[in-house]
Amino acid sequence: MKTSIQFPQSSSGAYVGATFACLGLGTGGFLLGLWNAEMQLNEKGYYFTLLAFGLFAAVSLQKCVRDKLEGIPVSGAYYGICYLAVGLSLLLLGTGLWNATLLLSEKGYYAMSFVLALYSAVTVQKNVRDKKAIAAGDDGDTLQ
Repeated sequence: MKTSIQFPQSSSGAYVGATFACLGLGTGGFLLGLWNAEMQLNEKGYYFTLLAFGLFAAVSLQKCVRDKLEGIPVSGAYYGICYLAVGLSLLLLGTGLWNATLLLSEKGYYAMSFVLALYSAVTVQKNVRDKKAIAAGDDGDTLQ
């Protein structure tokens, strides 16, 4: 039995702009915090690497989920690895912040900017993919 999945129309320009702004604020805020932090260079590298890993994992997971919804084959192993990578990036950030010798407000700042960056990266990727599908002539209304 075929099911049809309804996808919303293209997002408004204001929403797309807001998602890009959130991505810039989350990522930029995290990096600015690292730049100004009084921690060792290897600690800064750890948090920077976690940000890059987390952003990639979140976008990859969003693509996997979307591909699966659109009927594009996605292997179960890759699907599981994507979920594992996002969870691992969050776990590693939490562990790093738990053990860091930072003020509680600094720990909260890093955690919130990290989550904002990950969420907005997923939303930006979704908006870019929707716009590309609409530009290619696929109105994006129904998937059979």
